[in-house]
Amino acid sequence: MSAGKKYQESVKLFEKGKLYDASEALDLVCKTAKAKFDETIELHIRLGVDSRHADQQVRGAVVLPNGTGKDVRVLVFAREDKADAAKEAGADFVGAEDMVQKIQSENWFGFDVVIASPDMMGVVGRIGKILGPKGLMPNPKAGTVTPDVAKAVQDAKAGKIEYRLDKTNIIHCPIGKASFGAAKLAENFNTLMSAIIKAKPAAAKGQYLRSVTVASTMGPGIKINSAKIEA
Repeated sequence: MSAGKKYQESVKLFEKGKLYDASEALDLVCKTAKAKFDETIELHIRLGVDSRHADQQVRGAVVLPNGTGKDVRVLVFAREDKADAAKEAGADFVGAEDMVQKIQSENWFGFDVVIASPDMMGVVGRIGKILGPKGLMPNPKAGTVTPDVAKAVQDAKAGKIEYRLDKTNIIHCPIGKASFGAAKLAENFNTLMSAIIKAKPAAAKGQYLRSVTVASTMGPGIKINSAKIEA
């Protein structure tokens, strides 16, 4: 199947295989986003670690200064005061066993982030096999298992994203929308990259940032000079 006309037009805007400075790449990626909708700009970072080893895992969360441009729907597992605090903070859904039942019986996934107070993890654990494969299981490292559910809700709504290695040692993260423009995307890019660099495992040997590529939802990947980021 040949690439679409818009994609082929986008490819002409940059040199394939060339390593661009981050600011230039982010400017180009906005120009390559030619779809009729506001495309998400995604970052793909290949790391020089081995995700099969526990001491080489790279995982965490960071609040992007300009958010992701997406309206995030938050589900909170909490009771009593914490449930009230979550609702006040703007959680879309709050509950306990009733939410577990809804997910199990209706195969309901009308949410993007799951947050739980620590005392609720026994309840949430019942649907671990459903949430886990979708990357929705609350986790203390990502700040989604916390006594302060209200702050976690506010962070999620403000544009907090989780980064984690996949099986091929790549991290995939959204850093905003094409409509943000290069300057706002650069702020989000720098925030995410500095968090990933700080999360470098002690066991990682050799070059840490192997490759960094930015792309819009429908557009081609543009390679960023990773040597200049680590410096």
